[in-house]
Amino acid sequence: MESVADMEEEKKHDTKREILSYIWTIIIACAAAVLVSRYVLINAEIPSESMESLLKEDDRIFGCRLSYLFHGPERYDVVMFKYPVDEETIYIKRVIGLPGETVEIKDSKIYIDGSSEPIKEDYLPDEWVVGNDNFYFEVPKDCYFMLGDNRNISEDSRYWAQCAIDEGVETDEEKAQAYTYVHKDKIIGRAILKYFPHFHMFLNI
Repeated sequence: MESVADMEEEKKHDTKREILSYIWTIIIACAAAVLVSRYVLINAEIPSESMESLLKEDDRIFGCRLSYLFHGPERYDVVMFKYPVDEETIYIKRVIGLPGETVEIKDSKIYIDGSSEPIKEDYLPDEWVVGNDNFYFEVPKDCYFMLGDNRNISEDSRYWAQCAIDEGVETDEEKAQAYTYVHKDKIIGRAILKYFPHFHMFLNI
């Protein structure tokens, strides 16, 4: 028969085991959260109106870092990437031009590889009237041409070469053209869902 002292000692051991169990649970949960954040999910807040009406300023979204593990981005994907002019800044835009393609912007329409038919863009929130004509781009290998949905205010591939010059990153206009495109290695992931202020899965966007 156990003595009172033995029972008290066993109770202390049980309490210690329970505390250690909680601690290990917290450690494992924190480690899992760090791993998921670093290698699986991107948690981002939309900083501007450039992707309206799909994404509004201050919306919170998740992106997936594994989306392009086995294939490259496709046209119309909404992706997060390092801004070519300043890679410390993360941008979110829509993929329009794929590697090796030509992209012509003419009279508010986009033509790929000289097609007579423009691509379909039902997602534009307003009539496109700014930066909507007389643009021609040749997308390099392993690079992508990006545009915001809210074209009238979006700072995107149309303007980044000039931004590189204006910000003193590049002085040669010809060399500055390289900043027009996003290299595949600079794409962080694809937007998969909006969780604030409303829940919305990005399936066919």
